[in-house]
Amino acid sequence: MDPVTTVVWVVAFVLVTVCVTGFTGRIGWSAPVALVAVGAVASFIPAVPRVEIEPELVLYGVIPPLLFAAAIRTSFIDIRARNDSILALSVGLVAFTVVVVGFTTWMLVPAITLAAAFAFGAVVAPTDAVAVSAVAGRLKLPRRLVTILEGESLLNDATALVALNAAIMAIVSVTAPDPWSIAGNFTLAVVGGVAVGLAIGWGLSEVRKRLRAPVLDTSLSLITPYLAFIIAQAIGGSGVLAVVVAGILLGYRSPTVQSAEARIAERLNWKTIQFLLENAVFLFIGLNLAGIVEGASTAGPGLWPTVLICLGILLTLIVSRFVWVFALTWLYRHGPRFLRVRQWSWRNATAVSAAGIRGVVTLIAVFLLPPETPQREFLQFLAFVVVVGTLLEGLALPRLLKVLKLPTPDYTQEHSERMLLMAEAEDAGVVRLEQERTDDDELEVIDRLRANAAFLAEALQNPPTTGGEPRPVAYTRLRKVMIEAQREAVLKARHEGRYQEAAVLSVLAAIDAEETALRTAGPKAKPAAASDARAPKPRRRRNVPE
Repeated sequence: MDPVTTVVWVVAFVLVTVCVTGFTGRIGWSAPVALVAVGAVASFIPAVPRVEIEPELVLYGVIPPLLFAAAIRTSFIDIRARNDSILALSVGLVAFTVVVVGFTTWMLVPAITLAAAFAFGAVVAPTDAVAVSAVAGRLKLPRRLVTILEGESLLNDATALVALNAAIMAIVSVTAPDPWSIAGNFTLAVVGGVAVGLAIGWGLSEVRKRLRAPVLDTSLSLITPYLAFIIAQAIGGSGVLAVVVAGILLGYRSPTVQSAEARIAERLNWKTIQFLLENAVFLFIGLNLAGIVEGASTAGPGLWPTVLICLGILLTLIVSRFVWVFALTWLYRHGPRFLRVRQWSWRNATAVSAAGIRGVVTLIAVFLLPPETPQREFLQFLAFVVVVGTLLEGLALPRLLKVLKLPTPDYTQEHSERMLLMAEAEDAGVVRLEQERTDDDELEVIDRLRANAAFLAEALQNPPTTGGEPRPVAYTRLRKVMIEAQREAVLKARHEGRYQEAAVLSVLAAIDAEETALRTAGPKAKPAAASDARAPKPRRRRNVPE
C-alpha cells in the first residue's frame, strides 16, 4: 500500500477499535470477542485488503511497549509479597503447559516435529489478565487473587516467550538440537535479560531525577522498552525479560525520580498505548482469519480431524491449568509450614484455574514462528481457536464467581487505611511546614495551610499591602514543601509494609493530582527585575514553642 493508504487504514483501525470497544462496554459485551468478530467478517469482504505484518516488526515494535505498559503498573511490593504463588504460576505452570500441550500437539497434529509442538505450547501457555477483565467485566475478586493473576499474566509472558525462542532455535537448526546448548542459551537469555533490565531501569531512573520538563521525561519513557529490548537481544539475553524488569523497577522508583506531572502523563500515555495495541491486535487477527482458514484448509488434515484436534488441545490446555493449580493448592495446605501459612482455599483455586484466558501475547507470538515451522499455517489457526475458545470460556466466569461466593475486597477497610495514611501524610506536611516557615511568612498563610482551607481564592481577593511576597506565592511555595514531606511519609510507610499497596497507590495518586494542580494553576512569583519589591531578607528559622 502507498503511504496515504497506509495512513487511512491506520486511522480506520483506531476508529473501529475505539467505537467497538466503547459500544461493547456500554452494553456489557466482551470487547475482544467483538473485535475478533468484526475483523473476521471484514476479512471475507473482497474490498478489504489483507493486512500482513512481518514477525520482526511484531517482535520489536509491538511486544516491548505492550509488556512495558503492564510492567510499570505492576506493584513490586505485591509481587514480592506473593512471589511464591506468582512464580509457581508464571514459571512452573508455563513450563508444565509447554510440555503437556506440546506432547499433545505432537501426537494430534500430523507431520509436526517435537520442536514445533513445543513452540506451539509456548505460544498458548501465557494467560492474559486484561482479557479476563474485559470478558468478565468488573470482577470483585479478593485483592490477593487479583495480584496473583496480574503478576502471573505479566511474568508468564516473559517465560513463555523465552521458551518460544529456545524452541524456534531448535526448529531452524540444521543439526539435531543439543540439550546443553539449549540450556546454556536459555540461561544466558534469563541472566542477560534481567541484568539489562536492572541496568536500564537504574540508569534511566538516575537520568530522570535530573529532568525537569515532563515532556522530556515522557519522551524518554516512550523509548525505554525499545532500548531495553534491543540491548538485551544484541547480547543474547531476553529482551522480554529486560523490558519487564526495567518497567517494574521504574514503576517502583517513579515516586522518587519523577515529578507529579511526569507520572500522570506517563500513566495516561501508556494506558492509551496499551489500549490501542491490545485491542488492535484482536481486530488484526480477525482481519487475518480468511487467510488463516485458507492456509489451514490447505495444510490441515480435514474438517472433522481439525475439529477433534481443536477440542483436544483446548481440553488439554484447560485441564492442565486445573491440575497444576489444584496440585499447588494441595501443596500449600499439606506441605511445609512456610507454605501452609500462605495457603488459599479451594474456591480461590477454582477461580484462578478458570481465569486461564489467552489473549494478545498468544496472538502475537504465533506469528513469530519461522517459515520453516512444519504446519505453520495450521498452528496459527489452532492458536486463533485457542484464544477464541478461552474467551468464550471466560463468558461463564462471572457466573462461576457468583457460585463460588468469594469474599469481595473490604472497601471499608481500604477507605479507612487511605484516610489513616492521608492523615499521617498531612501530619508530616505540617511538621515540615513548622520547620520551613520563617518570620517573613504571614500567620494567615500558615493558618490556612494548617486548616487546608480554600485560602487561594480569599488571598486573591485580599492582596497584601506591605509589598512583600504575595500570599498565593507563599501558599504555593510552602504547600509544595508539605507535599514533598507527605510523599516521603507515604513511601516510608510503604517500605515498612504498614499499609496495603492499594492504599499507598491511592494516596500517592491523590498527592500527585494536588501537586499537578498546584503547579498548573498556582501563581508564579514575579521576576526580580520586574518587581519593585525590596530584596528578600535572609531567611530566619522561627522557634516554635512545643
